[in-house]
This record gives sequence, structure tokens and C-alpha cells, in this order.
Amino acid sequence: MRIILLSSFIIMISMTPGCKQNEQHAAAPSALEAKIERFAPTVITGDTSRFSQGDRNALRKLIHAAGIMDQLYFRQSWSGNQAMKDRLEKDTTPGGQERYRYFMINMGPWSRLDTNEPFIEGAPAKPPRANFYPDTMSKEEFESWVAKLPEAEKKKATGFFYTIRRDAQGKLKSVPYSEEYRDLLEPAANVLREAAALTTTPTLQEYLTKRADAFLTNEYYDSDVAWMNLDSPIDVTIGPYEVYMDELFNYKAAFEAFITLRDDEETAKLSMFSAHLQEIENNLPIEKRFRNPKLGALAPIRVVDEIAVGGEARAGVQTAAYNLPNDERVTQAFGNKRVMLKNVQEAKFHKILVPIAALLLDSAQQAAIAFEPFFTHILAHELMHGLGPHTITVNGTQTTARQAMRELSSAFEEAKADISGLFALQFLIDRNILPTTMERQMYSTFLAGVFRSVRFGINDAHGRGMVFQFNYLTDEGAFTANEAQGTFAVDYAKIKEAVRKLTGDIMTIQAEGSYDKAKAMLDKYAVIRPPMQRALDRLAALPVDIAPSFPLAP
Repeated sequence: MRIILLSSFIIMISMTPGCKQNEQHAAAPSALEAKIERFAPTVITGDTSRFSQGDRNALRKLIHAAGIMDQLYFRQSWSGNQAMKDRLEKDTTPGGQERYRYFMINMGPWSRLDTNEPFIEGAPAKPPRANFYPDTMSKEEFESWVAKLPEAEKKKATGFFYTIRRDAQGKLKSVPYSEEYRDLLEPAANVLREAAALTTTPTLQEYLTKRADAFLTNEYYDSDVAWMNLDSPIDVTIGPYEVYMDELFNYKAAFEAFITLRDDEETAKLSMFSAHLQEIENNLPIEKRFRNPKLGALAPIRVVDEIAVGGEARAGVQTAAYNLPNDERVTQAFGNKRVMLKNVQEAKFHKILVPIAALLLDSAQQAAIAFEPFFTHILAHELMHGLGPHTITVNGTQTTARQAMRELSSAFEEAKADISGLFALQFLIDRNILPTTMERQMYSTFLAGVFRSVRFGINDAHGRGMVFQFNYLTDEGAFTANEAQGTFAVDYAKIKEAVRKLTGDIMTIQAEGSYDKAKAMLDKYAVIRPPMQRALDRLAALPVDIAPSFPLAP
């Protein structure tokens, strides 16, 4: 409805005399400026003083490679994206510069905080297929085609690293990324090899070399394993990873890069969590047959400071942590590595979450807001991506929870990681592994964080997953609203059991591979109810996220 009204408004203005058109051009930048102001300018950097000259030179190469991920992402998101970006960049008028700035925040012409409304003239509605599939392809055509393929070809068609195109006869075919994007992946591979030659850290050399090979062979398994084994002051993640942009099936991975510096002191503090993953898995509130009796090797945890990003990592709301790789073969054998972007998290906490809590939390619970539980829950969120159901059997056929959930998988999985992260922390608190003083802090800080995430929009997987949890927990009485004051509070007597119940519900649906049950839950709970909408309206003047600048990445 909002898109239609906006489009009608623009049409009405375009039909008025010339002076009105001039008024439109004068007003548009200020309207766009309000959207830009939702992102608080923030300097994100790190300390490279301890690095050798060789490592500093390697960093420069890696920052260059991150820029190539930008180009790949532009191409993957929409066939006209790169051309539009080039056109906007050349417009030196004040309005043109403003449009280009917001385009770069979103990495495209769709406002991510406004249900992906186009904000650039000539931009289409955001294509749910991105540029992974033919524009003329329907979901039904794809599913019918895949059903008739041999197993090996079916894996390619539904795999992370293949686009779907039409052959000369108009039939669907799978095209490996190494072929589709070779003009960009060849120079990216060359830069990674140059960086590998400059650093003296063996595991970084191995990862960069194998990732360069993967760019050209389309075989990512060995480089993912090398990334799991990466033990370096320079911590790098680069390549095709997340599937959020594929809104048809969540099959296809988008290119991105995180160039970071490891924080050894904070990494050592968090490594104790890995020792308890199997114990948490063994006590998940699901049937025993759905639990993994033997997790992969204990997953490494890295705390890092971000100094540059590229591709999907740059787009819209900034990533605070990530849990990779997504290849279930690697996950089963080695687990997942969790990377915590501490400088990004600190910026989000102080610039976004603290002001939200001051407006929306019950005054008696505001003192419980603290960075430590915020930071720790993000860690738990990433840890819990690796626990619970992954490889499953549906109607006698082995598949994965991700594939069974299809386009619902991202939102459902983000909700799982959030709520089971609370479950895991409570489990550790109950066993005196974490201090009992954290219990109330983590629930109150989580409640404030709900509003932070929902402001990303419920078209975003994290925002949709969070409003789903909020409504469920509210219906269970774990969250309460004071309508008169417009504030919210945690019912500490009810929250623990409600978290346990929701964790069990989500993971059981994933284990069953029940798309219909997942859809029913999201349809019921992943909606903005009036109390939430009133809260969001009160937050309108606050920034929604940060707009980072990277002085080490000119």
C-alpha cells in the first residue's frame, strides 16, 4: 500500500506545471536526507601498529579485493544495478550526491528500512530472484525443472554457487559462479594470491591461496576448511556466503568480504563457550532423536575489529557478528566459526540501543541495560546457528532444514538463533558457568534489542524473526506493555519458560522439515501489532543503525 501511494504522489507531481516540478526537485533531497539520517555516521577502525610491513601491504591488497566484492554484489542483486550506480556517481549536483550516498548505504536503489521501496527514478520493484535466476522464470517452473534432474544436477541447481540461466532453446540451466563472474573473479583471485605472498602467517597464506583457487574452480570446500583453520592476526572472510538476497528459495549465495583484525584478549575470554556446545546440544528442549549426539570439532570463536567490508556486508544494516560457513558438509565435519565484530557492536550499543532503552523500557528495568550481555547474546546467537537440526530426513529423503524451509529459512533460522541463544545463556547461568547477575541484564537488554532489530523492517530476515519472537513471548506473558506510559518490561517470572518453549517449537519444526508449520507460525506472529507500531513511531527521531566509514580503507 505504501508503495502504491508513493507512486501515485510522484505521478501527480509530474503532471503539474514546471514550477511544481522544480519544487519536487527541491523537496526530494530533504526527504532523502531524512532517510539518510537514520544511519548514524560512525568511524570504524582498528590498530595496525603491531603488524609487520608485509602484513600492512597484505591488508591493502585485501581491502582492494573487498572492493571487487562490491562489483560482484552489484551484479548479483539486479542486472541494472551497476549501470545505475555509475550514472548516480557522475551526478555532481547536491541532489545527485544525496541519491548516490543513499544508494551506497543500501547498495542498490531500494530503501531497506522502507520495505525495499525504490527511491531512484527508473528503478523497478526489488526482484525477489535478484539476478540469480532469469527474469521470466516462475517458482513453479524452477521446481518442475529441478524435480526432473539427476541428483548431481539437482544439487547444482539448488546449490550456493550456481546461477540459473536459459540455454539457446530457452530451457533452464545451471551456470557456475566461476563462469558467470569470471571477469571479476580472476582479478580477485590474483589479488588474494598477491596478499598471500606478502603475509608471513602460514594459515592466512593457505586460506587466501585456496580461496583464490575456489574463485576459478567453483569448488569452495577446501577453502572453507582452510578458513575454519585460519589462525592469524589478520582475519579475513571473503567470497559467496549468505543467501538472504535469494528471496525465492534462499539457495544462492551473495559475495561479500570482512577484513578484520583479531582481538586476542577478547578471543581468549570467549573461547570457554566452545567447551559447552555439546552439553547445550544434549539439553535442547526437543526430542532426543532430533539432537546431534556428536557435534563437529569444537568451533573456533574470534573477536575482531572490522576495518573494511565489501559486497553484501556493506549493504544496509551493518553486521555485528557472523557464523560461517553455510556449507552443511563443512558444518558437519568441523562445526561453524563465529566471528564477533566488537567495534561494530560497541557502536550499535551506544548509538542505537541505549537511546531506545531510555524511551521504551520500564524505568525500573533501564538500569539492567549493559553492553556485556548484549555482546554475549550476539555470541550465543552465532553459536546456536551451529546447533539444533541441520541435516534432516523428510519423507524418506535426506535434505537440510534450510532447503526444507525454502524462502522462510532465513527468518526462521534467525529467530531460532536469537531465542535459543537466550536458552543457552540461561543454561550456563543455571550451572554457574556464567554469573547469575547476567540473567536479568540479558533479558532486559534483549527486549530493548527487539525494537532495534524490528526497525530494520520485517522484510529483513533479522527483523522478521525478531517481531515473531516478540509477539510469541508477549502472548506467553513474558513481555508486558504499559499502554499509558508507552513502555515495555520483562516478566522475569515467565520469561525463562517462554524462551524454552519457543526454542523447542522452532527447532522441532526445523527437524520435521515442515514448511507449512513454519509458514503458519510466521503468518501468525511475524506481524506488526498496534503496541509495536506505537513503539516504532516513538522511535522515529532516533537513528536505526550506523553508517560506517573506514579510514583504513580509502
